[in-house]
Amino acid sequence: MHHSAGEFPAEVLFLVPALAAAAAYMAGARSDRAAGWPVHRTAVFLLGLALALLTVLGPLPALAHTDFAWLALSHVAAGMLAPLLLVLSRPVTLALRVMDKMPARRTVRLLRSTPARFLSHPLTAAVLNVGGMFLMFRTPLFEAMSTLPPVHWLVTFHLVAAGYLWTAALIGRDPNPHRAGLRLRAAVLVATAAAHNILAKSLYADPPAGVPAAAAESGAVVMYYAGGAVEIAVMLILCLQWYRRSAPGPSSPGAVPAPDRQKARSAVGGTGLRLRITGN
Repeated sequence: MHHSAGEFPAEVLFLVPALAAAAAYMAGARSDRAAGWPVHRTAVFLLGLALALLTVLGPLPALAHTDFAWLALSHVAAGMLAPLLLVLSRPVTLALRVMDKMPARRTVRLLRSTPARFLSHPLTAAVLNVGGMFLMFRTPLFEAMSTLPPVHWLVTFHLVAAGYLWTAALIGRDPNPHRAGLRLRAAVLVATAAAHNILAKSLYADPPAGVPAAAAESGAVVMYYAGGAVEIAVMLILCLQWYRRSAPGPSSPGAVPAPDRQKARSAVGGTGLRLRITGN
């Protein structure tokens, strides 16, 4: 966004929580309790964090302010690609491994709570994800985003949070005592992809207020294909999980490798709460 000379760019403050999250994750990954934590998960977490940050910092917000195609690309990055990378980094699993017993117990209770059950349900996550996208482009919120930076920041936060919930509900491997069945997750994924495609096509045919037709067409194409690429990646991961769960083997479907079982028990041991910990 444009800033006059000498004006402090308020969005720089987003570096504070981002750097804190990056430092916390790297410290956890390097701790003795997380021995053997895959390096690629740390890299994926940092990449996802950087992508989310770039949608409010740097040249991308300014480009998105003047070009609808860049706006569409930034929303795909914030609402789909960054959340996918963050989910694949399995931050909750890492946190439970390195926490002391009391914080781990509290985290487990939080994961088992009614609000967590509601938010982690695929249908809830899909409504927050798709509903937010439709509101963003089909209400006065769209114009407010381009004129009021705080609105833009709040919308970006919603995109990242709703995208994370949606991705975690469908293919997350972090502990989730309320995980829905594979068939329901697959159905929600297909329905969400269809809704995203409908939105992209509607923007192509009927541009948002103030957006020229040519710019809307370019942005809709970006949203359709870039968003579709991320959805295909999510579909492939879900299919792989389904295959691994149904494939015959010496252990039962969904069984956790011994090292992960032991570390999971160490993280939540003594809580008296049973929580499903998925494997690698």
